[in-house]
Amino acid sequence: MQKIIALLVLVVPIYFAGLGVKWMRDAVFGVLVPELHFIWLQFLLGLILAVAGIAFVGGYILHMEKRTERVQKKFIDKSKH
Repeated sequence: MQKIIALLVLVVPIYFAGLGVKWMRDAVFGVLVPELHFIWLQFLLGLILAVAGIAFVGGYILHMEKRTERVQKKFIDKSKH
């Protein structure tokens, strides 16, 4: 059950990151999403979604690697040791 929840925690941000990339691509080619009224707003929201999704997944991976002590020493908290 925990692995299913962990998978869902990763799938949702990946979906939003993909949606953000799609919105940025559509904005570059001039295809407007009906809910958004401005191309620049579509591109900006796409950029925010893409960066946030990638950052979340990267942070999740870094957290999991810290737990198994497979990261470089500069990423390990010194306050815990």
